[in-house]
Amino acid sequence: MLHLLLVVAQLADSLPTVSLDQAIERAARLDPAYVSALGQVDNAAWARRAARLAFILPSVELSADATAYSSPYFNPGTGLEATHAYTARVTASYEVFSVSKLTALAATDATHEAAAAGELEQRFQTAMATEADYYSVLANQELLRVAAERLRRAREQLAVTRARVLHGVAVQSDSLQAALEETRAEIDSARQGVSLVVARLQLGRRVGVAGPVAAQPLDTLPAPRLPLTLEDAVSMALHEGPRYRLVRADERAASATLAGLRGTYLPTLDLTAANQEFDSRFYPGARNLSSLTLTVRLPIWTGGDREVAVSEARVNRDVARAVREDAERAARRDVTEAYETYSTARDNYVQSIRALATAAENFRVQDERYRAGASTIIELVDAQVQLTQAGSDVVQTRYAARLALAGLEAILGRRLLGNER
Repeated sequence: MLHLLLVVAQLADSLPTVSLDQAIERAARLDPAYVSALGQVDNAAWARRAARLAFILPSVELSADATAYSSPYFNPGTGLEATHAYTARVTASYEVFSVSKLTALAATDATHEAAAAGELEQRFQTAMATEADYYSVLANQELLRVAAERLRRAREQLAVTRARVLHGVAVQSDSLQAALEETRAEIDSARQGVSLVVARLQLGRRVGVAGPVAAQPLDTLPAPRLPLTLEDAVSMALHEGPRYRLVRADERAASATLAGLRGTYLPTLDLTAANQEFDSRFYPGARNLSSLTLTVRLPIWTGGDREVAVSEARVNRDVARAVREDAERAARRDVTEAYETYSTARDNYVQSIRALATAAENFRVQDERYRAGASTIIELVDAQVQLTQAGSDVVQTRYAARLALAGLEAILGRRLLGNER
């Protein structure tokens, strides 16, 4: 068991090490969910750009064709019969009036805002997952030290107990109880050693390293108070939180899409300009023909496709509205849970430090009493277990507070304590 602990300690000295900021930065570039969210922002930006350019630029198309006939055919370019005809054309089309063209602006703006909010939300989710992996490494590292201390104390107790049994001042069962505690301490140390190895591998995967990665230690200061009240946090989440911004933007996009489809019941006005060249050889130049066409279109019946599309868009709008209303109703619960989880973890960390000091003093007293024959081995082992549990509680509550803070920041979409984490 001691060999395992030494191996884990030696590996830590040779492993690549990252800071928390470095881990978050690397994970953002590698997390598939965040890469996808970032790509959605680019897609939405191009859609918005295209919707705006539709008001400025016409659609332009260049084309050319060559035709071979089985027998001589009248060629409009040369005015003669020929077996070959070549045509080149340039066509520019501009949609002068269309309701869907107008609503596309609102829809693409809302879609872009939703994509930006989704990117921000995923960025914080990725950061929170990275912090969880980072804290797991540090926590397991410290828990391994707690387990090693337990094993060291258990071996000392076993040596003392055996000596007392040999001198006839303790019974054989004392030695058996001490040996049992040593075995349990060895099992706990082995389990923590494996957990640490796995946690380092997971952190390596998160930051793009094909192997274990160590984490730079963080300060052990008590977590600070939050710089805002619960009411402020709820208000900030509703106005700035990426989740709530996203569902509001989705509803606006769905409403704009529905308005655009309803606009297909109104006529559209298109202006088309074309220039064509005809000849019996390429590049055609025998005849040039230009045209300017103004087209008014009013679809009357499209086989029900338009009605189905409007119905589907209306349902999507209603669903988006329901999602937005539900998210806003849940905002207070979600923020309160995250806010109070952090506050509770913060208080628990302070209490766990006091409990550790008490448990350490209790173990010292019980150890002295047992050596003096004033207490039993059961009391000493119980004090040892309480001290180990108190040490574990300090580690767990410390990182629970940090992770709770990351969860609250993910809801609000902003850092609350800067680099103080």
